[in-house]
Amino acid sequence: MQWFAAPEYWLSRLLVQRLLAAVYLTGFLAAALQFRALIGAGGMLPVPRFTARVPFRQSPGLFHLHYSDRFFAAVAWSGAALSAALAGGLGDAVPLWASILWWAALWVLYLSIVNVGQTWYSFGWESLLLEAGFLAAFLGNADTAPPAPVLWLMRWLVFRVEFGAGLIKLRGDSCWRDLTCLRYHHETQPMPGPLSWFFHRLPDPLHRVEVAANHVTQLAVPVCLLLPQPVATFAACVVIATQLWLIASGNFAWLNWLTIALALAAVDPVRLGLPAHPRAYGAAPAWYEALVLALAAAVLVLSYWPVRNMVSRRQVMNRSFNRLHLVNSYGAFGSVNRLRQEVVVEGTDEPAVTRHTVWKEYGFKGKPGDVRRLPRQYAPYHLRLDWLMWFAGISPAYARPWFLPFVARLLVNDPDTLRLLRHNPFPDAPPTHVRATLHLYRFTDWRELRETGAWWHRTALSEYLAPVDLAALGRSGYRPPLGHRLRTVPTERIRRPGTHGAPTHHPPGRTPDHPPGPPE
Repeated sequence: MQWFAAPEYWLSRLLVQRLLAAVYLTGFLAAALQFRALIGAGGMLPVPRFTARVPFRQSPGLFHLHYSDRFFAAVAWSGAALSAALAGGLGDAVPLWASILWWAALWVLYLSIVNVGQTWYSFGWESLLLEAGFLAAFLGNADTAPPAPVLWLMRWLVFRVEFGAGLIKLRGDSCWRDLTCLRYHHETQPMPGPLSWFFHRLPDPLHRVEVAANHVTQLAVPVCLLLPQPVATFAACVVIATQLWLIASGNFAWLNWLTIALALAAVDPVRLGLPAHPRAYGAAPAWYEALVLALAAAVLVLSYWPVRNMVSRRQVMNRSFNRLHLVNSYGAFGSVNRLRQEVVVEGTDEPAVTRHTVWKEYGFKGKPGDVRRLPRQYAPYHLRLDWLMWFAGISPAYARPWFLPFVARLLVNDPDTLRLLRHNPFPDAPPTHVRATLHLYRFTDWRELRETGAWWHRTALSEYLAPVDLAALGRSGYRPPLGHRLRTVPTERIRRPGTHGAPTHHPPGRTPDHPPGPPE
């Protein structure tokens, strides 16, 4: 079948697969380095507790067959090694069938992690990585010409990512329609980057241009991806340029890099003056052609649900319609926060809490804390705890399942948890009490920055969690991390986050979308 092969896309396929493998590598590294404190056997949301109540059919994966921290680490590090090898080009050095199985193994390993990741893995880019990685398995390798049906399926995936994000904005917050959302977004996004302060301080007319350009990029340009060449190539270049702008403006994990990788599937290198394919390809095996056509048919059938969601007035974003996370709906920031609320976590080593107690603040790697610290660039690496702390500031109820376990681990100086932080103010002995307060953060202006050297200005709002020790947590019914005993230091009654002092409501249009989705 001559129409099946698209040899002129050889460079596009190479770039797509290499970049996707690099993103897989990032995802597996983040899992390997963070899982013990988050979902390990003694973590905040332990996998064994999850698999005991959720059956295999609802979250298929390897960890329903067996779980231990050592086994999880083996899965994550194995995935990292396989990803690194594919990023280095070893997928082209093996037979076609082996290359397909190699990519399929990555998908199974990462699916197993996502399906037990619970709140920590509830972001849209997890499903996007799984869907993109599954398609990449059928792109073939150097033995065959790139299959045109799979390249079209990747275009269709980019269309859903961008068009879904555009629709959710038009149907959501009014600031998208009056072009004012970017007055707030750079300051209130989940994890600002080193240039976010400067983006926020751009003139208001330029912010309006940014919003208008976003609408064009997410509503008009995606349609052009589905048109013939050279239109699709130019549309893909616009998508890539927009994603690079987003990469510069904040930390959105690997969402932007993944979108760039997928957009490359629509780029015809010859249209950009790049060389044509270096050699002639032989005919693709019949079994391979049948496999690709079966994939295309399955995607078309499964596309019914995301298309129905996109055209619905009650569109939801980042929805997986099956447990395999294939052919999903995407989108982000249907609403934009006008104010930034941050949870500041502090501890003390004094035996009793009084109004004269000295509190020392814990430092996080990515989320705002020290007002003089310029936000750092971490993307495409994903700091899961820092991201969830942003949601904690917006919705205490959303944080309730994991926030008290987090505090309990601070009270015992748990090394796995402390590795997720930038600064531990109690290196020699655990604190006796930990508390949390809610603060309002805003970017300083040029004058404040020159005079104080501070990038942020913060104002205390309310108590988020009253001072608590492990004994108080025990009386509240909390189960401590494995291997730790409750201490019996007298303290006042525990207040759960959001039940006393911390706001439990949000102004209209300011509530976080659920499940939480990455911004675009």
